Amino acid sequence: QVQLVESGGGLVQAGGSLRLSCAASGSIFSIDVMGWYRQAPGNQQRELVAVMNNGGSTNYADSVKGRFTISRDNAKNTVYLQMNSLKPEDTAVYYCNGVIFGSGRYWGQGTQVTVSS
Repeated sequence: QVQLVESGGGLVQAGGSLRLSCAASGSIFSIDVMGWYRQAPGNQQRELVAVMNNGGSTNYADSVKGRFTISRDNAKNTVYLQMNSLKPEDTAVYYCNGVIFGSGRYWGQGTQVTVSS
């Protein structure tokens, strides 16, 4: 069983920055893909923001390319999302996600990010 705990959300003005953290309960070496998703107000679905596999390959949503960066610190069992040049449309609840192939998909509880104009 994997537990993921997000932190780092908050209120920021447009153009500002935030860094989200996702701490895993165990070694993130066992997690094949880790990433961030978000669910905007009024949306029923979570959308992919950024993911990174164990080999370090990354994938980003077009809307955040060049502004957001996903990274991981294996020693701290933590994945980060550095968000720069934030826009009001980035306002959402951000969820950390981990996938273990053949085992399952795990979610954190979410952290609110609000960007004011």
